[in-house]
Amino acid sequence: MPRSTLTSLADDLASRGYAVASVDRSYESVGTDFPGGRLLACAACEQVGTRPEKAAVVRGRAKDMSFVIDELTSRQGTWLSRVVDPRRIGIAGHSIGGAAAVATMAIDDRVRAGVDLDGDFYACPAGAGLGRRLFMMLGAESTHSPQSVGTDWPDAWSHLNGWKRWLTATGAEPFSFTDLPYLAGQLGLSDPAVPLSGERGWNITRDYVAAFFDLHLRGIPQPLLDGPTTSHPEIAFRQP
Repeated sequence: MPRSTLTSLADDLASRGYAVASVDRSYESVGTDFPGGRLLACAACEQVGTRPEKAAVVRGRAKDMSFVIDELTSRQGTWLSRVVDPRRIGIAGHSIGGAAAVATMAIDDRVRAGVDLDGDFYACPAGAGLGRRLFMMLGAESTHSPQSVGTDWPDAWSHLNGWKRWLTATGAEPFSFTDLPYLAGQLGLSDPAVPLSGERGWNITRDYVAAFFDLHLRGIPQPLLDGPTTSHPEIAFRQP
């Protein structure tokens, strides 16, 4: 998916004072637009299907993200290097982007905290290499609860040794954590098979991701992450 599908999340974090960089992967997203009108299509979309192939994509993306961090923190880099605090770097991604988030942390200890939004890890062993750094998994109950078939989240949970949370949302589907269901709803195209509305999916994503980063990058207490709440009844706190 293109980076634009997480625009609302990026916008919300920026409104809270975070410097946010969203990344498109050339030849791996639906379309990557370059200056001058050059548009690269998704060459990988029809070629990557098996878990080993996806694991290879994740490893490549982790290297890309480490390069992005180099550029954003280098004294010779962009103007953002003057406002980015290299001691407080977080990373989040959706689907295979969530897998790339944990893979980036495994190879780059500058990343202090990470979030996976409804993505399997693909790497083996899943979730390994973070030491005691901080990680949160937020996914659909139907695909990423402990009893879900095929997910590697239980394996990842066993390898995460720092502060961690495994959260699932009742009534969600994989795209509930992106802008797509909300935008579809505005066009009258809501999916009746998905009980969670696009707006509610957005509210959940915003609230939990912001709480996670505020707690671990700013040290602001977040009761939302302590356990189930009446304000977010869809969210269950899980462990194998």
